[in-house]
Amino acid sequence: MLILNQKEIWSALSVEEALAAIEEAFLLFEAGDFHMPNRMHAHHGDNTLLLMPCFTDQFFGTKLVSVNPENPKRNRPSIYGSMILNDGQNGEPLALINGAALTAFRTGAVGGIGIKYTTPESADSLGIIGTGMQGFTQALFACKVRPIKALYVFDMQQEKVNEFIAKLHIELPNVELKTCNSNRELVEKSQIIITATTSKQAVIPEDRDLLKGKHFIGIGSYKPDMHEFPEQLYPLLDTLYVDTPFAKEESGDIATPLKNGLITDNQIIPISKLIKSKQKIKPETSLFKSVGMALFDLIIAREIYRKAINLNIGTKIEI
Repeated sequence: MLILNQKEIWSALSVEEALAAIEEAFLLFEAGDFHMPNRMHAHHGDNTLLLMPCFTDQFFGTKLVSVNPENPKRNRPSIYGSMILNDGQNGEPLALINGAALTAFRTGAVGGIGIKYTTPESADSLGIIGTGMQGFTQALFACKVRPIKALYVFDMQQEKVNEFIAKLHIELPNVELKTCNSNRELVEKSQIIITATTSKQAVIPEDRDLLKGKHFIGIGSYKPDMHEFPEQLYPLLDTLYVDTPFAKEESGDIATPLKNGLITDNQIIPISKLIKSKQKIKPETSLFKSVGMALFDLIIAREIYRKAINLNIGTKIEI
């Protein structure tokens, strides 16, 4: 079995390869060529353990993820995890992969695909609310699919913003990186806005005129009591795109507006349908909401494993 850490994952797979793998995963999802049991949740206070299995003909895999929202206050990542990749025919364990790095990588790619299909190709300004690992990878992938010239960052903890921008500057030396003093300032200056927080209250201002004409990518809300978007956004949407229909149950950013009649079930469309049709919509205002699914993890893990074998990356152990 091959063991792969965070550094090895990033050296094995490029951003472009990850984007292609996730687009393939969306097409597999649309075709139904997989088996994915429902994600299993175990909650203990604000902490969550997720168990995410998925099967295709050639491979199957299971990701175990712990989500601890208070960890950033302890100077630790909010997400830890591991991914086990198995041979689909004989069940042999092939790889043990750092789950936090894989999650950040595939979620960045999912956000990138959302941007590719729901935002104008000319969009050159990006705002990110949330300065954790998810926000970091979202920035990298967004700048691969759009010609971003200016990137705005907001977080309640200013010292984290400074660290975030310093780290991003190394990866995006040609992008102008700016700190915002408020979420309003960030939305005003950005065409695309990515939210990557664990907030239970909207992190976007409740102002319909401000929100009109903007393009939102929601990454953080993964529980029914979590909300990143304000009520005033939903009446501006003709369609709300999701990565999986399960988002309607899992995320408060969809479950709550559905319950309150701000959107209808008919307005919620899996983005896989858009990808299959090869259309790139041009709505005045858009929202793509991702909650993730095990199929993404499996396809990304497969690609990481294949590349690692070819490049002789990782640590091999006998089991």
